[in-house]
Amino acid sequence: MKKKILVVEDSKLVHKMYELMLRPHEIVHCYDGHEALQNLGDHPDTELILLDLNMPRMSGLEFLSHIKADPVFSQIPVVIVSTEGKEEDTDRGLKAGAAAYITKPFQREDIVKVITRLTKTA
Repeated sequence: MKKKILVVEDSKLVHKMYELMLRPHEIVHCYDGHEALQNLGDHPDTELILLDLNMPRMSGLEFLSHIKADPVFSQIPVVIVSTEGKEEDTDRGLKAGAAAYITKPFQREDIVKVITRLTKTA
């Protein structure tokens, strides 16, 4: 079933990878946290957010704290996808409200498995 996924990532190459890996899902592309907050308002039917941590203007953790504090968006599952793979980075992301943490580089199966698990409709 087709899902709407908000990708918050500053690398255009990674956006292209998501486009290829996540067909037929609808991808909403955002290149930093500020843009993502604006686009989220235009896409309230977003079912999942894939979030990088290291971005200009607003980091992934700052973005995560904004949406977790917003009752409209706080229930959208967020998956951190980052090169920061140390245990303390993972712990910090999960404590901030992320539903999952995937370390780059990743395989398509890793992303698909998490999307399936987190977007099952009740």
